[in-house]
Amino acid sequence: MIAMTIILGDILGKAIEREIQSQRLYTDLGKKVREPAARDVFAMLVREERGHQDFLERYQRGELTGGALGHGTAVDFKVAEHLYHGEISPAMQLTDVFLVAANREKAAHDFYLGLARIHPSGDVKTLLRRLAREELGHKQKMEILFSEVAFPQTDGG
Repeated sequence: MIAMTIILGDILGKAIEREIQSQRLYTDLGKKVREPAARDVFAMLVREERGHQDFLERYQRGELTGGALGHGTAVDFKVAEHLYHGEISPAMQLTDVFLVAANREKAAHDFYLGLARIHPSGDVKTLLRRLAREELGHKQKMEILFSEVAFPQTDGG
């Protein structure tokens, strides 16, 4: 993978875009599934991704100070590895959508964990670690939904 030195503010902007894309994806998926439990999961994911967006926007505006890096800070980061993981198309099977979404959540986990590593101790580092854990939880939910769709239970078990 290509390692690039980029500015933290640019990274935050890309992360905000990904959180918005995730909200759209989960809103759309929530409209397509029939199971009320699956709809509830997608609604919860939309709310959590919105919370991530809000955190990142507050950081970008300079409203977070405890352990925050300056927006002009140069960061050596593997951008392609964390910010691009395939596009979802209307023609895709639902199982494939869940797999792409799971991979995106894993990339988001790695992204937030990487950001946490470069931050000094403080509130921002703690929040970035929490976001990483939440993204891993989102990945698990996508994998569960994938399993339920790909391998549905029959009446016989």
